[in-house]
Amino acid sequence: MKQNISEDAASRAAAIRDKNDAFRKSFSGGRVLLTPGVTNLRADHQRAVVLAVQAFDYFSPDNDPYREHDFGAVTLEDAVFFWKIDYYDLDLQFGSSDPADDDVTCRVLTVMRADEY
Repeated sequence: MKQNISEDAASRAAAIRDKNDAFRKSFSGGRVLLTPGVTNLRADHQRAVVLAVQAFDYFSPDNDPYREHDFGAVTLEDAVFFWKIDYYDLDLQFGSSDPADDDVTCRVLTVMRADEY
């Protein structure tokens, strides 16, 4: 029996979500970029930001409308930091043709201060 489109979309979103969560929690399986607003912090504060991003688990329809766990915001010492996962082809030239397929996708996680956005 053929799945309907909503089941296919939900399955695809679940595959992407699982890959994004594994990458974000481990920083393994893609590239991580820290903007100057993060790299200019004291080392202990940088580490706190990274650990907060890795531990993030508050996903809601407001910050995760496609249920892919590809964006979040954390607050530390009254500063807000955003993180975002983007999907590129393996040469990092174009967007990935299929973010659910690791054979054609390089995930890039960017962590920045909200005021850098």
